[in-house]
Amino acid sequence: MASRLYAWAQWAVRRRRRVISVWILLLAVVGGLGVSLHGKTSTEFTVPGVESQRAQDLLKERFPPAAGGVVRIVVAAPEGATITGPAQQQVLGGALRKAAQVPGVVAVSQPASSGAVSADRTIAYSDVRFEQEAANVPQSAKDALSSVMRPVQKAGMQVEFGGSAMNPQTKAGGPAELAGVVIAFAILAVALGSLVAAGLPLVTALVGVAVGVLGTMFVSRFVTMTGTATTLALMIGLAVGIDYALFVISRHREQLDDPETGWEESIARATATAGSAVVFAGATVVIALAALFITGIPFLTVMGLAGAATVLIAVLVAISLLPAVLGVFGERMRPRRRERTGKRPDRTPGAWGLAWARTVTRAPAAVLLVSVVGLLAIALPARDLRLGLPSYASQPDTSTQHRSYDLLTKGFGPGFNATLITVVDTHDIPKDRRQATVTQLRGALVADKDVTAVSPPVSSPSSDLTLMAVVPKSSPDAQATTDLVHRLRENASTVAHAGGTLYVTGQTAMAIDVAGKLADALPLFIAVIVILALILLTIAFRSVLVPLKAALGFLLSVGASLGASVWVFQQGHVNGLLSVAAIGPIPSFLPILLIGVLFGLAMDYEVFLVSRMREHHEHTGDPAEAIVQGISRSARVVLAAALIMVAVFGGFVFNEDPIIKSIGFALAFGVFVDAFIVRMTLVPAVMALLGRHAWRMPRRLGRLVPDVDIEGARLPALAPAEPGTPEDQEDGKAALRL
Repeated sequence: MASRLYAWAQWAVRRRRRVISVWILLLAVVGGLGVSLHGKTSTEFTVPGVESQRAQDLLKERFPPAAGGVVRIVVAAPEGATITGPAQQQVLGGALRKAAQVPGVVAVSQPASSGAVSADRTIAYSDVRFEQEAANVPQSAKDALSSVMRPVQKAGMQVEFGGSAMNPQTKAGGPAELAGVVIAFAILAVALGSLVAAGLPLVTALVGVAVGVLGTMFVSRFVTMTGTATTLALMIGLAVGIDYALFVISRHREQLDDPETGWEESIARATATAGSAVVFAGATVVIALAALFITGIPFLTVMGLAGAATVLIAVLVAISLLPAVLGVFGERMRPRRRERTGKRPDRTPGAWGLAWARTVTRAPAAVLLVSVVGLLAIALPARDLRLGLPSYASQPDTSTQHRSYDLLTKGFGPGFNATLITVVDTHDIPKDRRQATVTQLRGALVADKDVTAVSPPVSSPSSDLTLMAVVPKSSPDAQATTDLVHRLRENASTVAHAGGTLYVTGQTAMAIDVAGKLADALPLFIAVIVILALILLTIAFRSVLVPLKAALGFLLSVGASLGASVWVFQQGHVNGLLSVAAIGPIPSFLPILLIGVLFGLAMDYEVFLVSRMREHHEHTGDPAEAIVQGISRSARVVLAAALIMVAVFGGFVFNEDPIIKSIGFALAFGVFVDAFIVRMTLVPAVMALLGRHAWRMPRRLGRLVPDVDIEGARLPALAPAEPGTPEDQEDGKAALRL
């Protein structure tokens, strides 16, 4: 691999203007398609085949009006007044009549006649039902509803909006995310010791992210995609794009520190060595994200493929555009040298990394014990992990969805926001027995200890489908609500014995079904990822124990990240600091997404760190010194890369979307733990304990495993520096103008 990348980089440097032009053209074409022909992103996380989705499909087929999206208008009376006062009723009634005239609206409920007024008559709600599905209700219709309700607000009443059609769109690119990029630039400047060198990873990463995200936007025209998929592509693409460029540039500048090394030769060699590690590490991220398809969940598959495509583009940028750009800067990337007298003294790179490695390897057993116990302690809260989807209570306090949630809870109880929809299919029940069957079922539902109320039955025009709303006593995120859904489905014998079928659906039931589907897929996904790690690292390092150690360390990182996420988002610690609106279950797809992404990133650090150890071991045969030298030569870059990841992911912690917030936190914490504790502490400790055994490979297995040479052992000897050509000098002047 290294030899091919070496030859490729030489070609890219010599044809640098052509390579840069191709990338600019690609950015322009993809950008034009993404901006002008993008599709619409969805806010729904649906899973085909689960009961709640089958019920929705049945409603679309046989009772279309009941399958449309709903905007729930919640109204609170002024202080000291009631919602049923003559003046309030007149203003509210007029506004709701105008709401019925909004394009797409098929029905508007009246609070007084539908029993949608609280016991103290201070809060009421009206359901505005659309002919379109919730995800397809246009923003113009929602804006129109907001306009017709302004007279109600002017009359002193509070008006808020909720319902299935009001799911907020995921947004990224705010001040917090920008702050993460600024912090990343500062880290790059310190790590590389040059503002110009620090700017290059940002520029190339932004090019890759732009191509990836804009391409994802274009693909959304043909594939149903959630807004989270685009944000995930931005989050991961930016982080890995900066890191991959950092690895190549730092290796390039390390080589240029020797005045006898030519800059063109250094670019080719850096691309061959660090670039090989980038290709290998990037491949692990791509495969891990693409492996999300094994869950069988379309929105998660699309999310994984969007992230994988962006990472693939980041790898291509690092081994093609970056060498070409480095060629433009040429000699000017060489680090400044201090004045020296006499013979050039020997220099030991990474003095603090050297000291750290020697400290860890001095007592490896104690370091290993303390680190493992500490990580297991952090992971303990994960025992109480509960999966779900955030309700409107998790939206920012200032959002209308959150305020409508609070008003409904105040007026009708915590279970009102968890209302379940029971769909009774009576098609196979004789017509003369249908009503009796539904009446008997309603009685059983009312008698349940966790049910507050059950609405009167509403039948389809053909009378073979009946709907009833069931209001639990507990909130949407409560375990009692989940238990109620399972109990209703298990005890549907009344309908089953009569020949019918009972379905339980609604937003709360859908969230429970998605969580259950993902929980079932999690063990298989973990097994696939761990096996994949063992195979890839066995190929990379031609060792059995090194991959096993890496996989176990990865599982510790995942456990610690999940434990911290449960501690913050589910148990409610430091909520104020992170602006978490309300505690609730962990997003159902977070564990699988965390495992896929963190696996790839953890393998990044493993490859860059251990490849330097193996490189030294191949040359000296000394396993103890290989650990020390490997850490000393890669510690600064690996830690800088990890800090950049933490800064970029951490910026998304302050995104208003609760799902993006939790993903950003889990990834930032996971990367921090994996880099600083697992890779920089556990890895050298375990390697010290293993000694020579770490690099042993059974002969039979060795004959089967290909030798990919990511360390560049078969590269030609270093070529000396040559005088720059006139074209090089002109490129250098252009670089200064940049």
